[in-house]
Amino acid sequence: MPNYHRLKFKGGCYFFTLNLLNRRSTLLTDQIDLLRNSFSQIKRKRAFHIDAIVILPDHLHCIWTLPQGDADYKTRWVLIKSEFSRHTPAIEKRSVSRRKRGERGIWQRRFWEHWIRSDDDYARHIDYIHWNPVKHQHVAKVKDWPYSSFHSYVEKGLLTQDWLGDVNEDRSMNWGEK
Repeated sequence: MPNYHRLKFKGGCYFFTLNLLNRRSTLLTDQIDLLRNSFSQIKRKRAFHIDAIVILPDHLHCIWTLPQGDADYKTRWVLIKSEFSRHTPAIEKRSVSRRKRGERGIWQRRFWEHWIRSDDDYARHIDYIHWNPVKHQHVAKVKDWPYSSFHSYVEKGLLTQDWLGDVNEDRSMNWGEK
């Protein structure tokens, strides 16, 4: 089994991507209230700040800032995924391996994490998060996707309602990982 090494910095800021096992599923948006509740439950137990987030039908992206002296994002994700799975009806197909381990077949086992290294890196990842529903052709305009922190950025005056307007997906976007 591979030995994954993750960068961990106490009080660090990280970009994450988590995927459902079934990439054709719409479970995350179908069960958005349950997902929100799962995040809230775990945030009360193990504080962290969500700087930006987007929930798509089959995956999510977010940026977290952890409390000073704390680098344990892995446990938080395990707890969020478990809380969500525990309250989701068990109708998914499970592999033999998942049945043997007593695992649900909802989430991919691993997740993508990226330590945010600079203000520019932070800004690029926030833009990537907010652009993602357009990238995946769920909406034509960023403002039309309801499950995004974009709306709170607009409320705070950090972005305008027409941010990027109607942009062709082929446009060169310098976002995310370089």
